[in-house]
Amino acid sequence: METQLDPMKDDLPLMANTSYMLVKHYILDLDVDFESKIIEGIIVLFFETGSRYRKTSSTGKEGCQSQFDGTGAGRAPEPCHIPVTNVNACSSETGYNDSAVCGKGEEDISDKNGNHSNGDQASGISSSKECDDIENHGNKDFLLVLDCCDLSVLKVEEVDVAAVSGIEKFTRSAKLTGVSRELENLRNQIVHELVTLPADRWKEQLYYFTRCSQAPGCGELLFTTGTWSLEIRKSGIQTPTDFPHAIRIWYKTKPEGRSVTWTTDQSGRPCVYTMGSPINNRALFPCQEPPIALSTWQASVRTAAGFVVLMSGENSAEPVQIREGILSWYYYVTMPMPASTFTIAVGCWQEVKQQSFTAAIQTNTEFSLPSSQADFRWLEEICGHVEYPCRFQNPAARLQAVIPYRVFAPWCLMERCEEHLLQLIPRCLSAAYTTLGTHPFSRLDVLIVPSNFSSLGMASPHIIFLSQSVLPGGSHLCGTRLCHEIAHAWFGLAIGARDWTEEWISEGFATFLEDTFWARAQQQLSHDEVKGQQELKASLRWRRLRDEVQNSEEELQVLRPKKENTGELSESGASVVKHGLKAEKIFMQVHYLKGYFLLRSLARTIGEASYLASLRKFVHRFHGQLVLSQDFLSMLLEDIPEQKKSGLTVQSIFQNWLDTSGIPKPLLEEGETWKECELVRRVSGEVTKWIQKNQRIRKSGKKKRKKDEAVFQKLLPDQLVLLLDSLLEEKTLCPTILQCLEKTYQLREQDAEVIH
Repeated sequence: METQLDPMKDDLPLMANTSYMLVKHYILDLDVDFESKIIEGIIVLFFETGSRYRKTSSTGKEGCQSQFDGTGAGRAPEPCHIPVTNVNACSSETGYNDSAVCGKGEEDISDKNGNHSNGDQASGISSSKECDDIENHGNKDFLLVLDCCDLSVLKVEEVDVAAVSGIEKFTRSAKLTGVSRELENLRNQIVHELVTLPADRWKEQLYYFTRCSQAPGCGELLFTTGTWSLEIRKSGIQTPTDFPHAIRIWYKTKPEGRSVTWTTDQSGRPCVYTMGSPINNRALFPCQEPPIALSTWQASVRTAAGFVVLMSGENSAEPVQIREGILSWYYYVTMPMPASTFTIAVGCWQEVKQQSFTAAIQTNTEFSLPSSQADFRWLEEICGHVEYPCRFQNPAARLQAVIPYRVFAPWCLMERCEEHLLQLIPRCLSAAYTTLGTHPFSRLDVLIVPSNFSSLGMASPHIIFLSQSVLPGGSHLCGTRLCHEIAHAWFGLAIGARDWTEEWISEGFATFLEDTFWARAQQQLSHDEVKGQQELKASLRWRRLRDEVQNSEEELQVLRPKKENTGELSESGASVVKHGLKAEKIFMQVHYLKGYFLLRSLARTIGEASYLASLRKFVHRFHGQLVLSQDFLSMLLEDIPEQKKSGLTVQSIFQNWLDTSGIPKPLLEEGETWKECELVRRVSGEVTKWIQKNQRIRKSGKKKRKKDEAVFQKLLPDQLVLLLDSLLEEKTLCPTILQCLEKTYQLREQDAEVIH
């Protein structure tokens, strides 16, 4: 076990030893129980030998490490229902051995080989005396480490994938014999062949993953649970190459687990959902959290009839009744993603529909990209990611401006969703497509989550969570937030940060693109109107950044806190996310704002058209991959060599923008150019009127006041925010002014940002 990580109390440890074994596919088979507030079931993990152990195994055969050809070719996935059998309800037909867990809450206390007793699992520690001193070197057993927290692990076993009927096609030259070690190697070879199937065989791959997940066990594995990890070993196995590459884990969550929140929706009905916890999904299922562990998954989730299960899956699941009062929902993904992007929401959600939609905003609408063909000369290039059914290589997907979408909400909010949200989604999706091209994901669900959600929105593959706060007050806040979350499909999901401390790669890009998308979604705005709106937004963000820098710890203001060590891992692959658990970091916007101003500065320097063309090229080159800051900056500067001559280099950007706290020097030198914007100047004039009115009222005291002749202009929502923000800087505002503000601008009817 690697204890040298020594994370500070505010750092988030990523314990999984991904350099030795890398998970490629998960199959989850879960029951959601609202009475006990527990999610219980089984997860099966399929592994490949990690990059640091591409050595020969004890038998002299090559370790199973896939070398993908990276073609990315293949058809876009179609809906495919492969339900996973409820292996909790085991019978003789499932082929499980006698020690399998049957039903909820039952304990398997067999200990025939002296290896493990589930009866000891209150402490989460195997009963085996051999577990006292297990390490990854010398003659000791190899230790598989998974990220795990707030889970009760009941049992771990190896899966006998060789017992699956028809699996012989994956054995190649290997032969099935009775020799134990050869049989173990055969199982691992089958898993290797399965996880490396070409993209055009994705349906067959999911089918055999499902069949293998239902195969009988072939021996329990020793395990120990710690604060942040689940450690698994097999007696006598000393290398990752020889360690079982398919394992099954029985577990249950805890009501206090930090990956999901159990609550009630706005209609008072119970629900549970992943709310973007700082510890990600390790309290939902044992997994490998480091972003490098890109994996696909399938999930079957059972819950009481009346509940709807939404997940970050490629298919729009339809429920299947498995017994009276219980429905099962099945989802899958074929694009490898980090485990942290797995999202689930179970509640009494209602689908919001509107019958009066015109064909113009239906899905599959085709739009022309407003860019020269030269911008897309890289479209025909081979993708740089591992092989999967990639939409960027699918001609039909490349023409799909609006992907299929659905909206879900508690019943009491359905009317509000229909009023604005439903009409905004196709416009925002089309604007995003016009800006960046192919949508990385094949469909989108939008869910209005419970009121305890601490953010305005959160994006995951195929699903966006929105706060109820975006619904009132017109379409502005709802539209801009929707654009922000849609932007994450490209930046944050299809392209992820290789080091989680570089949050700006996700949030800075989404904040910048939010403005671009929204300008196009509003339609028929003049160039000057677009520029005015964006300068107004820059003014607001400048004030927020200035206030945050003045009122936060300096070390939390650095966008690349690990500097030259960014992206580095320990030998095992374990690492820490610096300040990942720091409470105040959750509410900070510095990564959004400094990242936005960096990208804005680059766009102004290069020219918006050239800059957006570079963004499209970056998306095509790096989708499906993990990146560091220098990957984007180097590509951008390579395309525009004249900028290097002016002193703009990757290192200068690191020094001025990413590696230092405070306001970036170039931003200070640029000055507040947005003050010259007409929309901002208009607000300044209104602020002056209100300050003068406040002074007159205070001077007159209780005397009879003359009728105030001041006439106040109508303001946009962002202008109102700037106005109120500016007035807050005054030392005193009399109550009469506050009443007049409310009456003049009808503040209670405005959106959440104005009200705040």
